[in-house]
Amino acid sequence: MSLNLAEKQAVVAEVAKVAASAHSAIAAEYRGLSVAQITSLRVKARETGVYVRVVKNTLARRAVQGTEFECLQSSLVGPLILAFSQEDPGAAARLIKEFLKEKANDKLIVKALAVGGQAFPASELERLASLPTRDQAISLLMACMKAPLDKFARTLNEIPGKLVRTVEAIRQQKEAA
Repeated sequence: MSLNLAEKQAVVAEVAKVAASAHSAIAAEYRGLSVAQITSLRVKARETGVYVRVVKNTLARRAVQGTEFECLQSSLVGPLILAFSQEDPGAAARLIKEFLKEKANDKLIVKALAVGGQAFPASELERLASLPTRDQAISLLMACMKAPLDKFARTLNEIPGKLVRTVEAIRQQKEAA
C-alpha cells in the first residue's frame, strides 16, 4: 500500500513529534514475525508507555532529523520497527527484552538504540533495560538522602544508651563489692 504525499507528511510529523519528546529509541528488524506477534508487541507497548511504529526508512530518517535520535539514521536499513520510550529511558528496552524472552519472538533483531543523542550497538540492550524506572530512581535517591539522617539519629540515641549502660555497670560493681 503506497502512501500519498499528505499521508507521508503526516507520518513524518507524528514520528518527529514523538521523537522530540522521547527519552530513548530502539530500531529492530521484524522480518519473520507474524502479524499476531507484532500486534502483541504493540499491545504490550501501549500498556508500558512505549510508542511503537513500523515506518519506511526514508520517512523515519526525515522524522528523526533534528532530534537527538538523528544518530540512528545510518542504522535505519531494512524492515524496521521503531520503539520510543515516552516515560523513562529503559521502558522500550525492557519491552523488547521481555518480548525476546518468548521463544517464538526470537526473529526480532535489535539493530541499534539511542539515548541522549548517542547511538549504541544492540549489545547494550541489556544495560539500557536495567535502568531504574522513575519511581525506582526517586526511591534510591530518597534512601541515599535519608541514610545520613538515620545514622545521625542512631548516634545521638547511642549517647544516652551508653550512659545508662555505664551507670548500670557501676551499680552492679558496687552491689558485688
